[in-house]
Formats: sequence, structure tokens, C-alpha cells
Amino acid sequence: MALDRTNELNSLGFAKPVSETRVVVAMSGGVDSSVVAAELAREGYDVVGVTLQLYDHGAALAKKGACCAGVDIHDARRVAEEMGFPHYVLDYENIFRDAVIDEFADSYLAGATPVPCIRCNERVKFKDLLETARDLEADCMATGHYIQRKLGESGPELHMAADHVRDQSYFLFSTTPDQLAYLRFPLGHLASKDETRKLALSHGLQIADKPDSQDICFVPDGNYASVIEKLRPGAAEPGEIVDVDGNVLGQHNGVIHYTIGQRRGLGIGGLADPLYVVQLDVDKGHVIVGPKSLLATRIVPVREINWLGDVAFDARDTWDISVKVRSTKPPVEAVLRPLSATEAEVELLVAEEGVSPGQACVFYETAGSRVLGGGWIWRGY
Repeated sequence: MALDRTNELNSLGFAKPVSETRVVVAMSGGVDSSVVAAELAREGYDVVGVTLQLYDHGAALAKKGACCAGVDIHDARRVAEEMGFPHYVLDYENIFRDAVIDEFADSYLAGATPVPCIRCNERVKFKDLLETARDLEADCMATGHYIQRKLGESGPELHMAADHVRDQSYFLFSTTPDQLAYLRFPLGHLASKDETRKLALSHGLQIADKPDSQDICFVPDGNYASVIEKLRPGAAEPGEIVDVDGNVLGQHNGVIHYTIGQRRGLGIGGLADPLYVVQLDVDKGHVIVGPKSLLATRIVPVREINWLGDVAFDARDTWDISVKVRSTKPPVEAVLRPLSATEAEVELLVAEEGVSPGQACVFYETAGSRVLGGGWIWRGY
């Protein structure tokens, strides 16, 4: 006689057999999402692989180290064939351009340093693709992101990955509670990327040694300025390099070629102390330079806040938290002061250098792994 297992949860958290649990896997063509799909298929889940074609830059399609184009679509399709589950490619080029690339170009032209990967997750993968997964009657959608989803007293929580080197929480702070309820991140508990590659080898996947993506997918060689010039012809207007007092020190060939904190490539010689880009004045066409000390800031204005805490964001006057103001550094202690439901001022206990408008400021529990949300840095102080 068959046992009643209706009350037992499977590994994805559903009270039904794995064979009756449909999961859409967002497959970029890389090792991580391929392993997620292969593992779930081996466990017996009803896996459907979906790859988004996000852009088409001709020769860039064959570039290694990008995602969601040419060779990567082929790799995702091959994994699906090897593991025996259906795979679909959806043309999202227009959506991606409207939701991500155009804003990236406009933000960069305005002197900000945007993070398009966050907008892609927020507006494309976790919005349109997630809705596609629902249309396919999937119980959930799984991705290869290195981040953890844990069940807390108030529902699903977002936590940093076990491997803090691979942690991608900075890029996923805008995940909403509703999205978090539907998403699964099967790799978040792994101790290292080596474990992921070993899993790929255990499945016999040919992409086990495929290099990780390094650049923004539509910036194939890391040259932001050249992409901006193609997207916005005539954007690279020449101007002056000035110090903080307005004294002209040199000429530049376009503000878009500079970022906050930049030291090299200024073309200013003969000075006793090194100078850094401390501000970009797009309206005047000025690249403003100064000593390194001017890059340090403690006050960070943030807006478009997505809050994942259990208590309402503006229910308190202050929050003692940790924050990341860039993806490559560990969280630092800060005080969060809500100004409204979507705006706040973050005071860093220790000043950080190179805080730039357009970057994200992500909130974490102090001395914990939980992601409490985050927002966008929108002007300098």
C-alpha cells in the first residue's frame, strides 16, 4: 500500500512528489544555472529550462564570458538535451533595451555609475521571466545565483551566500517579498565555486570548465564609453578638467570616459600630489579633480528603497545595520535614517571612498547574513 506523503515537503518546499512539482530554471548558458537545472532534473523534478536572448551585437555573440546571447544559448540548449528536459529561448531584446540598456546609457551620460545587472534582475528576470514561469504553471522559478533563501518567522528571508566570495546579494537587493516567495536559489549553500564545477562534472556537462561571466553582457570588452557612444551618438563632448576651485588643469574628450575615484588617464602631469576624479559636472562638461581625501564620505543619500525587514521600514527613526556601497567590499556598519517609505539617509560609521551616484547601497543585519533590502545612491554629498 502506498504511503501518504502529502504532508512531507520536497527539497523545493512543496508538499507533493518531485515529479509533480514543475520548476522553471532561468538558464544563462553558464555553469551555475546549468548545474541547477541538471541537479533538479536528476532529483526528478518537472524541469523547464528558459533562456532569454537579451541582445545581439553581431560579432559579440561569440564572445566568451558574457551571457544570454549566441554561444551561451547554444550551451543552455545542449545541457537541456543532455539532461532530457524541455528548453525554450525567449526573445527579450526589446524589453531588455527599454528596461535596462537605455537607462544605463542615460544614467551614465548624467554622470552616474549605473549597475545594469541589478536592473536586469529587477525588471526582466524577476519580473517578465517570473511571470512567464507562472504562465507555464510552474510551482517556482530557480536560478543559479549565489544567495540563500531561508524561511523565517515572518516568511521567506534573503541571506548572503555561504561563500561570501561568490555572494551576489548586492545585485539582488531589489527582490520583493512576493518574488522571494516564488524564487529558489539551490546554489546558495555551497562553500565554493569548485563544488559547483564538481557537480557539473558529475552530470557530464561539457560546460563544467566554462569561464565565469566578467563583464556587463552588453559591454563585451568592458569599455563603457564606446558602448555609450554607439547608443547615444555625439555624447562624448570635449570639456575641461578643473580643480575644486574651478581652475582649469587640462582638457578631456568626454565626461563619459571618467568615473568617480579615477586616478589614471587624466593627462595632468607635473603635480606634486596625485589627483582623483571627485565629481562629474555634466551640465558644465567638467571633470572635477582633487586630492584623495575628498573621495571619503560618511553620508549617503538613498532612494527607491526596497525593504525586506519584518517591521515596516519607516516604523523606526533609525536602524543599526551594515551596508555595502559597492559589490566588491564586505558590509560596513552604518546608521539608517528613513526619510519616507522609499528614501533614507545612510551614515557610515567609517568614511568610504568613491561612493558614487548610480550605485546601490544594500542593507544587511549587523553581524548577520540577512539582506534587509537596499536602494540607489542618487547624489553625492
